[in-house]
Amino acid sequence: MLAPSLSKFGSLGVREFEVFDLPYIFPNKETLYRTMDGEIGKKLFAKLESKGILGLAYWDNGFKQMSANRPLRTPEDFKGLKMRIQSSKVLEAQMRALGANPQVMAFSEVYTALQQGVVDGTKNPVSNFYTQKMHEVQKHLTISDHGYLGYAVIVNKRFWEVLPKDIRATLEQAMKEATAYELEIAQKENDDALAKVRAAGTTEVYVLPLEGRLTWHKVLLPVHEQFMDVIGRDIVQGIYAIAAQVEKEWVFPGCGHTPTA
Repeated sequence: MLAPSLSKFGSLGVREFEVFDLPYIFPNKETLYRTMDGEIGKKLFAKLESKGILGLAYWDNGFKQMSANRPLRTPEDFKGLKMRIQSSKVLEAQMRALGANPQVMAFSEVYTALQQGVVDGTKNPVSNFYTQKMHEVQKHLTISDHGYLGYAVIVNKRFWEVLPKDIRATLEQAMKEATAYELEIAQKENDDALAKVRAAGTTEVYVLPLEGRLTWHKVLLPVHEQFMDVIGRDIVQGIYAIAAQVEKEWVFPGCGHTPTA
């Protein structure tokens, strides 16, 4: 079994998974979970079967935040910055929309690259930001919730299908329990990490207000249309519909509603 990040499947040729990289596609966690647990999540896993892969569960890390050695409060603040991304056409387009220069780089190399000025900034859930000690080499962190990082637990389809039914049933139950636990601790890990970053005092934390998020969203929304037909218009618009149904705190224009908070 493996649990690669969802961005990896686009590189594998299953471009539909690039929906998870679209900026501000998920306005809140409930929209995200309904997408993963519902028909869209099942449809995406079905796309993997032609590759000999069976999807067992979606695991959560959290929403991504932006960091750099200068404040990132408006889209104009990104202009000219070299921003590290993982390999993803959507993430590349996202950075270009902000006026930044995307730099594809292995995650293991990011700390050193930030330390040496090879790249100026990056984006991560706060749990990654803290555990990788990026707060030591990044002066500013913006809580933007602009993107999402999650994983898919996968297994070789042929291997799974030849397992005895009783063993497979036991593993399926274990996966349900492990997934529930993982979803429970993911948010806590990010909350705890943010508190530790603040306590360290090396990084200024700026929480992007609703007005700022709307400005960022306006700049980034064209990325949705750019990849709509690559990912599948039905998938993207299906998530818009879920977001409109949830409408808990705020839902961005493009999802069918205006903000309510």
